[in-house]
Amino acid sequence: MVAFTDKRFWTTLFNRRMLVCLFTGFASGLPLYILIQQVPAWLRVEGIDLKTIGLFALIGFPYTWKFLWAPFMDRYSIPFLGRRRGWMLVTQLALMVLIASLAFVKPAESLKLLLVLVGGIAFFSASQDIVLDAYRRELLSDNELGVGNSYFINAYKISSLVPGSLALILADSMPWSTVNLIVAAFMLVGVVTTLICNEPEHAVKAPERLVDAIINPFIEFFSKSRNFSKAWAILIFMMLYKLGDNMAVALETPFFLDMGYSLTEIGVVAKACKLWAAVIGSIIGGVVMIKLGINRALWVFGVAQIFSILGYAGLASLEGQDVFNLFGQSWSMLVPLGAAVSLEYLGVGLGQVALIAFMARLCNTEFTATQFALLSSLAAIPRTLASASTGFLIEGLGYEQFFMLCFACAIPGMLMLFVVAPWNEKRESVTS
Repeated sequence: MVAFTDKRFWTTLFNRRMLVCLFTGFASGLPLYILIQQVPAWLRVEGIDLKTIGLFALIGFPYTWKFLWAPFMDRYSIPFLGRRRGWMLVTQLALMVLIASLAFVKPAESLKLLLVLVGGIAFFSASQDIVLDAYRRELLSDNELGVGNSYFINAYKISSLVPGSLALILADSMPWSTVNLIVAAFMLVGVVTTLICNEPEHAVKAPERLVDAIINPFIEFFSKSRNFSKAWAILIFMMLYKLGDNMAVALETPFFLDMGYSLTEIGVVAKACKLWAAVIGSIIGGVVMIKLGINRALWVFGVAQIFSILGYAGLASLEGQDVFNLFGQSWSMLVPLGAAVSLEYLGVGLGQVALIAFMARLCNTEFTATQFALLSSLAAIPRTLASASTGFLIEGLGYEQFFMLCFACAIPGMLMLFVVAPWNEKRESVTS
């Protein structure tokens, strides 16, 4: 064990590679949060109905299919900056242009054009994730994986402050066209990082043939498990483990608006509580996982993830009640909002860090880009489907009953743990 006073400990925590993880994590999270936080709020303010807003999430399917073109990005290189950095720059520039283009669209008048732009953002965002996952794995040494991925995940979450908080606050005092241009400028963080960082010193050699890049990762995944049925069980588990909380947060901004909160209140209270609760959850999760191991962490954090959904059900039950003025203060209505969001995202942070560690353990370093893209694609399916269907469910059930349904939908993923991650299975390192 490395002591806190050991120089190696501090050089692992603070070096150029960790800065790259931080800034690329920010660039990776920004476009996703634009799609799942800023765009729904914008559409709701513009008078678009919940059903249409929910269906917009179907544009996010590139996140669920990115494993299809991951082999292409693994095999071929852009003729500048190198195999990884070339693709990083192309995707980041495309994202900046597409996000800025939102400034010239009025949702009520050009819904089809908005669909095209949002679809393009989703495609290039998913593509950026492919290359960043591969770049990070090749950049970091084995003993830096845990710290580097922690930096990446937390910077990813911090990026939500831009579209989920800053954008909403600005939208209360300026046109959405200006807000969209400001948000697009934040992609410069990724562009500048790509230009000044280096290609990994120990990069994995590109496959000689495209067919090798496509077939070998899948052959290795199914042969590695030595149990074909368990391999399929793992793939199903990836879709179910976070189904409940993905449903619960899919249309949370319209939910807060319908509860009577202003954009500024949502931007300041809800988004700030969301960010720091998720960051704290992921930090606690990373530390506790060292003691528990990955399997037991999936169990413990999964239980926390399920019960955190009930906070939103409790908030929905307060709609129209005088409990908001319980303390006789105008700010008291913000207390239930902050409490519900903090509870929900503490569970989200815990569950996410366990699931990412589980995925990392499954991936072979020779096929990281494609295998990680496959697993993360499956994990993104419930987010896309949930977002598309929740508008219909909410209008049919009402918010309170909807969140109880989310709680029930989280249970099957927990039951899958008996097969894919038994409690008493031999412990494996979180960095293996």
